[in-house]
Amino acid sequence: MSSDRRALPADPRVRELVKQARGVSRRRFLAGAAGAAGAAALLGACGTAGPSRAGTGDSSTGPLRWANWTQYLDQNEDGTSFPTLEAFEERTGIAVEYSEDIEDNDSFYGKISQQLENGQDIGYDVVTLTDWMTARWIRQGYVAELDRTRIPNAANILPNLDGVDFDDGRRFSLTWQSGFAGIAWDTQAIPEGLRSVSDLWDPRLKGRVEVLSEMRDTIGLIMLENGMDPASNWTTDDWFDALDVVRRHLDDGQIRRVRGNSYTQDLASGDAVACFAWSGDITSLNYDYDGRFAFAIPDAGGTLWSDNLMVPRSSGRKAQAEELFDYYYDPEVAAEVAAWVNYITPVQGAQEAMARIDPDLAEDTNIFPTAEVLSQVHVFRTLTPAEEERYNGQFLSVIGA
Repeated sequence: MSSDRRALPADPRVRELVKQARGVSRRRFLAGAAGAAGAAALLGACGTAGPSRAGTGDSSTGPLRWANWTQYLDQNEDGTSFPTLEAFEERTGIAVEYSEDIEDNDSFYGKISQQLENGQDIGYDVVTLTDWMTARWIRQGYVAELDRTRIPNAANILPNLDGVDFDDGRRFSLTWQSGFAGIAWDTQAIPEGLRSVSDLWDPRLKGRVEVLSEMRDTIGLIMLENGMDPASNWTTDDWFDALDVVRRHLDDGQIRRVRGNSYTQDLASGDAVACFAWSGDITSLNYDYDGRFAFAIPDAGGTLWSDNLMVPRSSGRKAQAEELFDYYYDPEVAAEVAAWVNYITPVQGAQEAMARIDPDLAEDTNIFPTAEVLSQVHVFRTLTPAEEERYNGQFLSVIGA
């Protein structure tokens, strides 16, 4: 790692911008962002005027366009800017148009799949997608190969994330963040708490339960409850047994909705009191709602997932994207992001950097999981193309997507 990259926080202009993020987490902004005022603030922030229309314009000019999930990058206290991103722009002179345009993998893919297939500009130069969707893009040739000589900080990736089966050696992608899927509940409505997936099917909770639109998390959690490890060579019968649980509880009204990232809004409003959830979201909600919500890995186990940075093959700004990737793999910057998003950072050295920002967060096992915590979670096994088409299609059919 070159000394000038590690020296980034010493730059007084950059230090001031990055300092704004310290002690300011998504926790304090999440509730407001759900409303119109929060959305307007986000759209006015740091080049977030919305993505270019797919298939139009010259992607080799203009700002670097980055599509990400909601609440997945550090923000200042009023949600009008992204301090680490501003610091990157200040340092490099590269303008970034940042858009929170990913609600879930399938809906995002559906919007731009035709352009991908035709090799056209999709309106983004960087996308942030989950492992299984990343695998699909790589398999179908939609992703540009990275020049690792331009990303020296990529050497900081955690060893267990460097040799993934869908991108061995990380030639096409780099992990953005990782996290757990488990169960969450409103402690005011359910003071006794929940321990298992089956607890969500209690008749007292009818119509106030939600599950995730990410098939691997919802089916994976139910498989574990059924005694089947989703990382193993399970059978078609095992998969359909889990799907039937979803179907049955949608039909009988136990499950209120199947949601992507926006399930947090239903928890906050009280429309849902129990759900399948992602770990960092609940940590964040609790700072806005005085610890009202609880998250747990079920007794039978939870799932572990990662989202990945990629450059679409049609992008004309790969070199600028690689500079962005290198910046976010600096441990100091990675710690700033993790302090706000509250997910597992993929960058070695970030825990030591976090100890200087927030010692309590440096001990948070939802950000820096211990071996004991990791033993409780499972990565949904990689599906073959035929399996993915069949199982994902069946799942979408059942949830009405």
